[in-house]
Amino acid sequence: MPSKGRLGELQSQLEQHRLDAFLVTHLPNIRYLCGFTGSAGVLTVTLRDAIFFTDGRYADQASAEVRGPKITIRKGKSAMASAIEWLARCHSLRRVGIEPSRMNVAERDFIARALGRERKIVNAPLMVEQMRTVKSADEIARIRAACELGVHLFEKLVQKIRPGVPEREIASQLEFAARRAGVEEMAFPTIVAGGKRSALPHGRASQELIPSKGFVVCDFGVILSGYCSDMTRTLHVGRPTAESRRVYESVREAQQAGLEAVRPGKTVGEVDSAARKVLYNKGLGCFFTHSTGHGLGLEIHEGPRVAAGQQEALRPGMVITVEPGVYLPGKWGVRIEDTVAVTETGCEILTKCPKDLLTV
Repeated sequence: MPSKGRLGELQSQLEQHRLDAFLVTHLPNIRYLCGFTGSAGVLTVTLRDAIFFTDGRYADQASAEVRGPKITIRKGKSAMASAIEWLARCHSLRRVGIEPSRMNVAERDFIARALGRERKIVNAPLMVEQMRTVKSADEIARIRAACELGVHLFEKLVQKIRPGVPEREIASQLEFAARRAGVEEMAFPTIVAGGKRSALPHGRASQELIPSKGFVVCDFGVILSGYCSDMTRTLHVGRPTAESRRVYESVREAQQAGLEAVRPGKTVGEVDSAARKVLYNKGLGCFFTHSTGHGLGLEIHEGPRVAAGQQEALRPGMVITVEPGVYLPGKWGVRIEDTVAVTETGCEILTKCPKDLLTV
């Protein structure tokens, strides 16, 4: 998965931003650049070199996984301490970039003290995250496989949803089936929210029972081969009322409008606007309380953010979600979500699962 090309691209950006070195500490970024999947490591990138630092626990794993950088293992020292000691010896490296949003104050203070006043600590832009927004064919294949498995799991999940069953029991059965199918872990805490709780956009599965009548929002994702899936479907227990059908079809129409807006050159803000406009025209816009979507990949939330006013243009290879919803407090809620890959002419829906109103 990782390639020397990614390191080369990052080194070109260091030159553009006048950085002599860059400390990569966010583990998903490290995995993207060199393949390491462990829980302790620092990647130091300069204009000419790349060195991966870890501790003795990961000697074998680093040797097996890391591609591109040199590997340095110091027993008895943390990866960060080893990386900073190396930088301190390289007196020509004056401007050292860090990932400010991925580092706490104590870590930054430690780096500043260790490197001294002759070095400048620079808050670098989100260089690696921006690289990650456009996926390779291999990355899209991995996300597609995770999405296909998610659809298969949802088909099994529907059979478990019955009145009187605790939400958490349904979620646990889904997660057990996911593990048996080979997933590494769930991409985020599974959402199964029935009745009034379906009006909570992030209603994690609880001990509440599935009601005898009403909507149930099911939102979950899996991690397969390092990459995430994300899908939401809303079903109805019992016979839906005319009002609930109207709201469901409104959300479905909004989601379709958002999908149709996904194509190269369109901004993510325009995708949000396309979905949001439908709901406002139906008098439901004030009940759509979150952004229309987000990027995903090695993490469940990546760039770009599909939200009002966002100006980033879509490019082939980007993978985003389209997930409008309507939430009526104290009553019920509806959300429909797909993960899609931007293509040369539009988008490929990766979560190929029916969206007709399903009743159980």
